[in-house]
Amino acid sequence: MIIWLIIGGFAAFQRGYFSGSPDSCAEAGTVAITVVAGPLNYMGANPKIDCQVPQPSQ
Repeated sequence: MIIWLIIGGFAAFQRGYFSGSPDSCAEAGTVAITVVAGPLNYMGANPKIDCQVPQPSQ
């Protein structure tokens, strides 16, 4: 399992996901799901997360 996550982390690194801090939950989720997908990234998987956080009322 550790090797699986290391491969996923390497895939996220190659895609440049660790170049800065994530600005939204969508970016953070995409990084996390890419790491969890592991070797599937090299078999064509390109996981993306789309989330929307409720905005405070004015």
